[in-house]
Amino acid sequence: MLNLKHPALLLAVSAAVALSACGKPAEPPTKAVQPTVAELVDTDFNPKLAEYIKTLSDDKFQGRAPATKGEELTVAYLEENFKRIGLKGIDADSYKQPVSLVQIDPKQVSAMTLSGGGEALPASLAYRDDMFAWTTRVTENISVTDSEMVFVGYGIVAPEYNWNDYEGLDVAGKTVVMFVNDPGFATQNPELFNGNAMTYYGRWTYKFEEAARQGAAMALIIHETDAASYGWGVVAHGSPVKFDLIKENKNMDRAKIEGWVTTETAQKLFANIGSDIETLRKQALSGEFKPVPLNVKASISVENNLRELQSSNVIGYIEGSKYPDEYILYMAHWDHLGMDFSNPTNKVFNGAQDNASGTGAVIALAEYFAQQPQPERSVVFMLVTAEERGLLGSAWYAENPVFLLEKTVAAINMDVMNVYGPMKDMVVVGMGNTDLEEILVKYTEQQGRYAVKEPNPEAGIAYRSDHFSLSKKGVPILYAKGGNDHYQHGAEWGAKQRAEFNSCCYHKVTDEWDDNWDLRGAQQDLFLYFRVGHELANSRHWPNWYQGNEFRAIRDASSAARQ
Repeated sequence: MLNLKHPALLLAVSAAVALSACGKPAEPPTKAVQPTVAELVDTDFNPKLAEYIKTLSDDKFQGRAPATKGEELTVAYLEENFKRIGLKGIDADSYKQPVSLVQIDPKQVSAMTLSGGGEALPASLAYRDDMFAWTTRVTENISVTDSEMVFVGYGIVAPEYNWNDYEGLDVAGKTVVMFVNDPGFATQNPELFNGNAMTYYGRWTYKFEEAARQGAAMALIIHETDAASYGWGVVAHGSPVKFDLIKENKNMDRAKIEGWVTTETAQKLFANIGSDIETLRKQALSGEFKPVPLNVKASISVENNLRELQSSNVIGYIEGSKYPDEYILYMAHWDHLGMDFSNPTNKVFNGAQDNASGTGAVIALAEYFAQQPQPERSVVFMLVTAEERGLLGSAWYAENPVFLLEKTVAAINMDVMNVYGPMKDMVVVGMGNTDLEEILVKYTEQQGRYAVKEPNPEAGIAYRSDHFSLSKKGVPILYAKGGNDHYQHGAEWGAKQRAEFNSCCYHKVTDEWDDNWDLRGAQQDLFLYFRVGHELANSRHWPNWYQGNEFRAIRDASSAARQ
């Protein structure tokens, strides 16, 4: 799984976004509204926060990799704290939800051979250089042979946007080729999809899912750096090992092969039919697009080593006094990358910011909630596994919920807390999606701060952390964190700190606890998370996605359960 949720998000700060009286997101002003308060407030939510982060990122936890000694120690620590706080377990005295995983290690991926094309088309595409492919089916051997290739535009079926790239096409057994991102990004038209801000339909994960629903044997996405928001090296030159959930059907409902091709490869495929990328992009955006046969057949085979793993989500809750079967859910992922045994000096991926900070924040919130009067609705604290392996712990919960998702009021996600001190801004990832942000904005302004959207919504950050697993089930979510506009040093200084972390430490063994961190900003953010959840837990409000959002219909379909 390419987990790219943080680097692009943390490099800059955007203008403030206000909310109109009707509850719809307004256009961002040209300049952020600056707070007028002269002193800091809310910097002491829970003094134990530093202790929790420092402990979880200690070497003794061995980088918190799933299905290792590091997991055993981590889960024991989390359970110990949930029990001390007084949270109820999900099964007698247990806080563990077992999660079954599989590691898929491709030991041999063949070149992709092409047949039936013209002389200008290469006979084969080299693995990692021209294409990158794998299978999510849990099988040791799989192959696609002489599969007809067809260009399907953006590979999107979106009823709310009156868009269907597969209309009238039977792709059973075929190989579909498509653009990454969505038509809004390609045109920068704010009236098309969500304009520059990526929708779920722009995510590569969606495109593979839709191709499988359509019956394709192989699904290939054309890599373009601007549309993907990362280079070819990120796609093809990292670890090829995949992780997935163990399902009864062993993922046989997925396409046999999933993968990417380079822009240069796509140009050659399109040249084979006398066309090119820009011509076919215009066709794909025309509103009258029809899939285009590429007049070539593709073949490829993959051999895997398989390893089944057992891990755990850790879940505790405070039962509601009046509405115990309605739930506010706080979540973060406890896992990180484990150990690098080839490193002679520093072997542990401590994951202090990513995500001992978010895990510690959930413990701190649970402890604070437990000291308050009993809420009317139940409040759940969930720490999930295998986020770094592809949001798998949260995906498992979404498929096997402990608490009914249709009765889950909202989910609040914490992934990488602010360790650089008090920030004037609060970044709302995916701003303009749910009315949860209206509650957050209210409390943010009470702190003398202002809310902003993420600076690069085209990168699809809203679909790259654990809350997304619940979004796909219709649960309204809030994913927000302190931004860059430091109270003393300003936005440029804050952006520099984030950029330095991305360069030196993100997903490296150097993401370690630092005694010089200033957690006052994280404490402020915790007050905001608490107040949003506390208001929901003592109200009859059921948040929802705004009209036109791709998850609104899913939520509305379960409305009867909330009457």
